[in-house]
Order: sequence, then structure tokens, then C-alpha cells
Amino acid sequence: MLSMQNSPLFAHPDLNGTGLQDEGCSGAPLHNLPTGISGIRASTSSTSTGASPDDTSTDSPDWNGGAGRSPPADLDMSMNHFDPSHEYILESRISEMDEVPKVEELDEEDIQSIKPSDVGNRDDSGAPATVPRKRGRPRKHPLPAAGNQAKVTKGRSKTGCITCRRRKKKCDETKPACLNCQKNAVVCEGYPPKEIWKSGRQKMADAVLTHSLAAVPRNLPLLIDGIETDIDRRFLDHFVYGFSRVLTLINDDSNPFKEILLPMATQHRGLMHSLMCLSGSHLSGLDPEPKLKERKYFHFHRAIQDLKDNITASSSKGDDQDEQLLVEDPIIASTIALSLNTICEGETNGEYRPHMDAARYLLVSQQPRNEKFRQFIVEFFQYHDISNALTSLDRRPALVSGGLHLPDFVPGAQAGMFLGVFDGLFNYISEITQLRDRIRQRFNEGYEPAVDYQTLSEAVQVDTAIRTWKTSHEEDTPNFFLAQLYRQSTWVYLYRTIRPSRPSEKISQVVDDGLSWLDRLPQDAGAYSIVLMPLFLLGCSAFVAEQRERIQKGFETLKSYSNLRNIEPAFKVVTRVWEIMDTKIEESWDWEKIIHDMNMDFLIT
Repeated sequence: MLSMQNSPLFAHPDLNGTGLQDEGCSGAPLHNLPTGISGIRASTSSTSTGASPDDTSTDSPDWNGGAGRSPPADLDMSMNHFDPSHEYILESRISEMDEVPKVEELDEEDIQSIKPSDVGNRDDSGAPATVPRKRGRPRKHPLPAAGNQAKVTKGRSKTGCITCRRRKKKCDETKPACLNCQKNAVVCEGYPPKEIWKSGRQKMADAVLTHSLAAVPRNLPLLIDGIETDIDRRFLDHFVYGFSRVLTLINDDSNPFKEILLPMATQHRGLMHSLMCLSGSHLSGLDPEPKLKERKYFHFHRAIQDLKDNITASSSKGDDQDEQLLVEDPIIASTIALSLNTICEGETNGEYRPHMDAARYLLVSQQPRNEKFRQFIVEFFQYHDISNALTSLDRRPALVSGGLHLPDFVPGAQAGMFLGVFDGLFNYISEITQLRDRIRQRFNEGYEPAVDYQTLSEAVQVDTAIRTWKTSHEEDTPNFFLAQLYRQSTWVYLYRTIRPSRPSEKISQVVDDGLSWLDRLPQDAGAYSIVLMPLFLLGCSAFVAEQRERIQKGFETLKSYSNLRNIEPAFKVVTRVWEIMDTKIEESWDWEKIIHDMNMDFLIT
């Protein structure tokens, strides 16, 4: 033991800070100490400060500097009583202290079980021990320090109500409605449904099944081309049950628009678009819903495009097939339906002209194939073409010749859908229009008198024919009353043509008689569908104020029945004729010129 104490390895440090020296020998440098002793020194420093071997603590004693400082008592004692057998034990403990202990995370229960304690938190001198920072990335939620009961913060609840999760607020998860939403006076939207847990393989199988089902078409094909949406079905119902009855005298199931044109349209997409456009135009006048107008324009453009496609297809083929393709019955019907659309729209700028010209060309050049459709379409065109000549200066009626010559085309008036065509009355109206054109030409050229002997002779013949004309409709029926109204208005048209424009008892009497026949018509009679033309002629010949009031009432009744928008411009023309009658009575004779000066051109049917 004395030899070990005298060994230079266990020399005491110099109090003056000059290094470790032996009591009887010269001092040896500190860096020459053996490895074992330096390890003891590091272990002692680490134990006293509580720091890791790699860290440097400001509280650890400096054995090389500082006067009056001495090594710890425990180290001095170990030096004085050192046993060689303890060297291996010291080295093993020093190596254990060099290893970084494994840090395990504590759960909530372990954290709560921690009790405050001062053991190990202070060094021998009584000062608080410095806890070194652990290596690595700091924890997002650091563990509570020893001796302190830290408050544990929870993350946002993922099972809260939808409102709280959207507002990013903590939810108390009270069901059915959370108290947090009730306290803040907001509507609690409840809780999202719980999903069934599925493995990755099950989710993949569900995704494949969903994708395969999406690729399968679910829509059924259209039953009828042109009837695609709910609005189209509404147009169809309005056409069948409402609109078709205001187009002809017949308003039952034998109506030609329902019996002939509609079945034909189910086989021809273009004709169906034309009829749906026609029905949509009339319905949009009753219900100004934007969707109805939008769909109406859709059918109009599709109908026009279909006609262009048919014409293009026919022109791309030979001349032998050209006439055959153009004269298809649905194409002729489409032109007629589009011309009627201008009536429903109330268009007054001649929009009907291209459609009427196309129908005129097809009917004059070729004949429709279906016999029943042939009778209807020729009568329909003749009625509108001759009536249009009453209000236009440049549109003269086309007299169809050959097998479609009128009125010998049909053996009886009962076959007609319009009054005056098959029974010959419209032939007289057409002749009066020709006399009117001749008188206007002679007046413009300065001839006196404007009515020459030839014109007067032809007028007398027409007058005789009108007087002897009789309708085949049964008496005391709406159609019989309408026939008498047409007869009166035709005679008024003849009288106003060959006589100067001035009031007289004759014209006043005929106008009164015509209005009396009009008053006898029931307000729901189908005869009101073709009352506009004779009412217009009576209005242009009403010199008496009382007659004008009755004429105005007739226009209002007609408007409430059919709701066709060409009635209003027709009454506007009549009102203008009355104004000219009261100021320049002689100019009121030529109402065609008055309409031209008003920049109006429309069908008066």
C-alpha cells in the first residue's frame, strides 16, 4: 500500500495549479497520466454534474487551474485505498456510463404517475443540475420535466360534428346535436356516418367494380327523335291537347295536325323539331319561362339544319333523285310548320316568306305522295297564300293547276279543314285581289277613271257568284255562322275595291251584318281559329265609331281564344286605317300601302 501511495500515478495535484506532482519528486505533466486514471477523472466529473461524458459542464471542477482548489474527497479516498482488483470494475463502469441510455416514450398513465422529487436534481453543492439536451430531432409534444405535472394537450377530435370540424372548433361530441353549436347559435349538421373498415384489397376491388359500372351506359335510347327532355314532352302535350285546335276548324281527334302530321313526325326527326318549335312558340306566349324559350330556339335551329342537310344530300346525288328527295311529305310539312311559327312569334318583317316560297315550289312542281296529306297540305297552303295577298303588295296567290286544281280537287266541302277553299269562296277572293291590282296600277299611271269597263264587268260577275254562293255546313252551327261571316267580308272586300273610300249605308249595313254573325259564334268554337282574316276586312271598312268598338271587342275575343301573336299587329294596322279614314279618307282605300309604310309584313291567318 505504501509503495502504491508513493507511485507517481497517484500523486496529488499541486495546489498552485502546476499539475500533478509527487511529494518527494519532481512533478509529471498531466497528459502523461495513464489511461485508467484519466478515465477515473472523467467518470468522477460526469457523476458529479449529471452530464454525459461528451458534454462540458461549467459546474465541474477544473483540476488544472484555480488556486486553492482540490479534488473531490471521494476521489482522494479512492486513491489512498486503491485495490488492484478494482481496476477492471472501474473500467467496466466507465464504459457503461459512456453509453447513451435508451429513451422510451411515456403514455398518459405513466406521466400522471410521476411525482415531484428533488433527488438527483441537485449536485453536491446544492445548485440545480443542468439537464443536457438529448441528441436528435426534438419531440413535437415534449415530455414533461421531472418534478413538474405538465398539462397534456390533445389533438383535434376527428369524430366531432361536421359544423365544428368546418369551424375548426373543439366539439363536445354530444349527440344528436353538440352543445358547442347550440351555445354559439349555429346549426349542428350532425356527425359523418361511420365507415366500415376495409382492407386495401377490398378497397381495390370496390374501385374496380365502380369503374366497371361507370363504363356501362345507363341511359335508354330515345323513343321518338326530337322528344328528349321534360320540356319536349311538355311541348308535345301542349301540341296534342291545346295548340292543334286553334289551327283548323276541327278541334277533335280528327284534327289533321294530330291525325296526319304528328304520326308522320315520329318517323322524321326534322318534322318533329318543326312541330315542337311551333308548339314551344305558342306555349312561351302563355308562360314566359326562360327554359321554354331556350328549348324553342333549339328546335327551330335543328329544324332549319335538317332542311339544309336534306337539300345538301339531294344536291350531292344525281338529278334523278333530286326531285324525289326534296318532295318528301315530311319536308313539305316542315316548311308549313315553320311558316306558322312566324304567326306564333308575332314576327312582322317577312320571316314567313322563305318557308312559304319553299312550300309553293314543292306543291307546284310535284305532288305529295300520301293522298290524305296531299288534300290537307294543298288546302292549308291555299288558305294562307290567298289570305296573305290581302295585306301584301308583292305576293299574289299561286293557283295550283292540274290534279290539285281548286275547288274541283275534293268532291265536297266537308272534306276541307279550312273554310272557303274547297267550296270556292277563296277563288272569288283571289279574283278580287287581281281586280285590286289592276285598279291600283291604273291609278298610279294616272288613268281616269281607275275602274274601267272591263274591271267593272268582272266585278259584277264576282258579285253574282258571291250572292249565289252557299255553304254546305248545317245551319245553326258555328261553322255555318262562320261561313256567313266569310261571305259578308268577301262582299265588303269587293265593294271596297271598286268603290271610292267613303262611308255609305251599303257598306255600313254589310259590316253590321258581318259583326252580327260574329257575335253568334260561341267563344270556345273552333271557328275562331280562322276568324282573323274576315275580321280584318270588316275592320278596314268600319267608318262608324260604334262598329269600331265592336271590331275591337272581336279582336280581344280572338286573342283570348287562340293567343296567336299576329293578332296584335293586325289590330294595329286596322287602328292606323281608322286614323287615315278620319284625316285623309281617300288614302284609306289602299291598306296594303299603309302596311308597307308601317314596315310590316306578316301573315293575317
